[in-house]
Amino acid sequence: MSLAISKVPVPVNEPVKSYAPGSPERASLQARLKELSASKIDMPLVIAGKDVRTGRLGQATMPHRHKHVLGDFHQGGATEVRSAIDAALRAQKDWAALPWEARASVFLKAADLLAGPYRDTLNAATMLGQSKTCHQAEIDSACELIDFFRFNVAFYEQLLREQPQSSPGMWNRLEHRPLEGFVFAVSPFNFTSIAGNLPTAPALCGNTVVWKPASTAVYSAHFLMQLFREAGLPDGVINLVSGSGGDVGDPVLNDPHLAGIHFTGSTKVFHQMWRTVGGNIDKYRGYPRLVGETGGKDFVIAHASADPVALATALIRGAFEYQGQKCSAASRAYIPSNLWPTVRDALAAQVEGIRMGDVADFSNFMGAVIDGASFRTQKAAIDEAKSASDAEILVGGTCDDREGWFVRPTVIVTKNPAYRTLCEELFGPVLTVHVYDEAKWLETLDLVDSTSPYALTGAVFAQDRYAIEQGLQRLRNAAGNFYINDKPTGAVVGQQPFGGARASGTNDKAGSILNLLRWISPRSIKETFVPATDYRYPFMG
Repeated sequence: MSLAISKVPVPVNEPVKSYAPGSPERASLQARLKELSASKIDMPLVIAGKDVRTGRLGQATMPHRHKHVLGDFHQGGATEVRSAIDAALRAQKDWAALPWEARASVFLKAADLLAGPYRDTLNAATMLGQSKTCHQAEIDSACELIDFFRFNVAFYEQLLREQPQSSPGMWNRLEHRPLEGFVFAVSPFNFTSIAGNLPTAPALCGNTVVWKPASTAVYSAHFLMQLFREAGLPDGVINLVSGSGGDVGDPVLNDPHLAGIHFTGSTKVFHQMWRTVGGNIDKYRGYPRLVGETGGKDFVIAHASADPVALATALIRGAFEYQGQKCSAASRAYIPSNLWPTVRDALAAQVEGIRMGDVADFSNFMGAVIDGASFRTQKAAIDEAKSASDAEILVGGTCDDREGWFVRPTVIVTKNPAYRTLCEELFGPVLTVHVYDEAKWLETLDLVDSTSPYALTGAVFAQDRYAIEQGLQRLRNAAGNFYINDKPTGAVVGQQPFGGARASGTNDKAGSILNLLRWISPRSIKETFVPATDYRYPFMG
């Protein structure tokens, strides 16, 4: 029982460490990288607070050194899923009954642990297991996840303070209950911060969770689970079950106590999950909340007035940081004919000079794509462009899988506005450019809006204020996160709530109070102080 109206600490975005040569954080992280690289770990499931080993093993390897095994992870199936669901259902009553401050304290402690003693471990695990550079790991597995923990607590307090008005003689209250049942969190490989947020945002609101991380990111998920436990998360609140999508997902979606899905991944998988939920709708105790952030074909469109130097820089960073494996990565660009010669030369020169390789070498800008399947997807698109009559490779175009899954940053130029790589998501370091007649600005805005089924992120570059406004209006529904004179990546918790619509998801805006609204089931309470004692109304006199 809480005997105070508590106010949580005001959240501030976690400062990004530089890892510059000679800095203490650089030396500390490099030491942790060596320690983790030198060991091979065992990664069990975690159900009801207990380590569960099934003996059905998968391997976690370094994408940039794919013969280097970081550890073996145990994979679950129907039996383990049943145990995880039962654990979540058993834990929910006591977890939800805790004062909200007690739940909040767990995640505020997790934030401080991650900002301190866990920072090197989570960053190193993300670098080794997901092939992120130190900077990309720092802004993801450290800063963004710390921000999620701290800002979500503040958003939750704000949400609890949302109360209705009361007329004379009564007191109206709104109780923000957790959902009835359990939440299924399905996290992707590309952001450790998303993997940490998907199960913890519902848990903060009093829900209990079955969490399935991507098989290509179980390594960092293993350390996340250690962080949660050290922060004081009670047994059974979050249950980690790794394994294949079908082995884990099918029995979860078939359970009548499924109350919600918190998902980040491919559009195709989310469509299938939605279909399955729809087919099972008669058996659920309630209507499951479906929250999904899915694919993207994110755009950059430049007006004739744009700054070509700033544009080229944004394209390089937006398309090739973390090997183009961000949901928000720039993968299609529309450049006006008057700027193209300058932008073309800048792209060709700068992309050619990008260093890539082992992320333990801090001079590299890029690592490897996540696995062999992604490597083959990128290579097929590049090979197709090499032989196409309506496209050409401006720069890049080489792939090498001998040591790691390395794909050179590649720029494809096409005259065909419906060329495949302008329309389909590749999720890799391939940027496709369409050069348009500078006099056809408005027509090209409409082209951008209609080319792709996705609507996640996008950017407009212009110095002409009228052109910027035209871009904002005509592309109103083309992106859930819209950038003006900046790359379409790098949303910050509390500053740019993240999510898109159309084929990009339900747009429930991670990093804002809007996402937490999905994990509560409000109850209105009306208390009348002096109840009526006569059924008759005055008009009856």
